[in-house]
Amino acid sequence: MGKYKLVLFDMDGTLLKERGIFAIAEKKGFLDDLYKYIRDGSLEYYQRSIVIAKLLKGYNKNEFLDIFKNIPYNKNVEKVINKLRKKGIKTAIATDSYQFLADDLKERLGIDYAFANIIKTNGDIFTGELIIHNKNLTKDFNGENIYSICKSCVLDQLCDNLKISVEEAIAVGDGIVDIGMIKKAGLGVAINASENVKKHADLEIDDMNKILNYI
Repeated sequence: MGKYKLVLFDMDGTLLKERGIFAIAEKKGFLDDLYKYIRDGSLEYYQRSIVIAKLLKGYNKNEFLDIFKNIPYNKNVEKVINKLRKKGIKTAIATDSYQFLADDLKERLGIDYAFANIIKTNGDIFTGELIIHNKNLTKDFNGENIYSICKSCVLDQLCDNLKISVEEAIAVGDGIVDIGMIKKAGLGVAINASENVKKHADLEIDDMNKILNYI
C-alpha cells in the first residue's frame, strides 16, 4: 500500500453534485426559509444547523430519502471509491448534514464510515430536534468557526481508531466547513471550491478522478 490509508470526504458538493438539504427544501417548498437562516450572521454556524432542523418538523423521513437518492454523484465518484476500496484504503464521509442521509450514501457507494448530525424522529416523522456531532462545540482546526460537526476532529478520531497518522490521510471538500480537515490532512484537496477554500488546500481539482494520481 502507498502512503495514504484513509480518504475523508465531504458529502454535499463533493461526492454529490447538489446539496441535499437544498434539493429537499426546493422540492418541499421551504427554500426561502432555509436561505434566511443560512444568511443569518447573528448565529454561529452550529446554531444555524439547529434552527434549520426545526424547518423539518412534521415531514416524513422517507420522503426526504427519496429526494436525496435522486441527487446525482459528482463525476467519477463511483469509480474513485471502487479504486480506493480495491487498494485497501479506508473511506469516510464527514458532513454537517444528517446521519440518515450520510448513511444512505455510505451504503450506496460502499464507503466505510459516515459522521453527521442526528435529527430526531417520532416514528418516521421529524421532531425538528437536532443532536449535533460537535458535542464540545470545538472550533475547527482553522480556529475560526464552530460548526455542527468538527471535521478535523473527525479526522483525528478516525486516524486514532485506524492507528495511522493524519499525514497518511487525504481530506476532500468544497466548503468552508471543510477547511479544518483540508488543512490538517496529509493531502488536503479542494474540489470545485471557492478561492477561500482553495488557498488552504495542497491540491485543487475539478474531477474526483485526479485523486487517483496520488494513491
